[in-house]
Amino acid sequence: MSKKKSKKRIVKKTILYVLLVFFLVVFIISGLKIINYIKDGNKNREIIEEISKDIAINNESDGYNIDFESLKAKNSDTVGFLKVNGTNIEQVVVKAQDNSFYLNHNFEKQINSAGWVFADYRNKFDGLDKNIIIYGHNMKNGTMFGSLQNILKQEWQENENNKIIRFITENEECNYEVFSVYQVEAEDYYIKDTFQQNEFASFVNELKSRSIYDFNVDVDEDDSIITLSTCGNNNRYRVVLHAKKMIQ
Repeated sequence: MSKKKSKKRIVKKTILYVLLVFFLVVFIISGLKIINYIKDGNKNREIIEEISKDIAINNESDGYNIDFESLKAKNSDTVGFLKVNGTNIEQVVVKAQDNSFYLNHNFEKQINSAGWVFADYRNKFDGLDKNIIIYGHNMKNGTMFGSLQNILKQEWQENENNKIIRFITENEECNYEVFSVYQVEAEDYYIKDTFQQNEFASFVNELKSRSIYDFNVDVDEDDSIITLSTCGNNNRYRVVLHAKKMIQ
């Protein structure tokens, strides 16, 4: 065999070896990510089950009795409880000093890829927020905001029971009426929390114009809203819901 052919064989074997090692490393890393994803999801399920002891359904009023004192003893960042009909969202909401901490930390403040459902750090929950903004990861196991994509389905939109969002804080138990749902490429225009005079009305009109379903709900300058946001499956998009605070 000539030296030239021998050299080519060595080069081919080296390339094949490098490729084999590369794909093996990718396989191991992917496997570890999947294992961690499942582990983090199971951990959050355990936490949800544990803190559910602090949440009781009031059968007489069709409302909830939330033990905020107990929840805040477990996590002082607790600000509310969110219920979205037609989804799995029945979730304690927290708030940090920024919008990044709970992207990768759970209710126990442990590092967790599933994160937790959290409110925008700019919201004050003093009764004056014009737009309460709540985020959560789109988890494939259905936890956090993994089922928020249900709002894009026609059967969800046409079900009257799904059109009221419930959000409870220490100070008040509020119902919000859905007026806009849609999927949009990653943008941040809708997470605005403060408005100049007459600016809110045009902001709401923009939100309504984006909706894929006409809920026929009027929202004016004096109203306040809640916004729910999660990533689409390919992470290019945001799935968004807006609802108007109803007068108690």
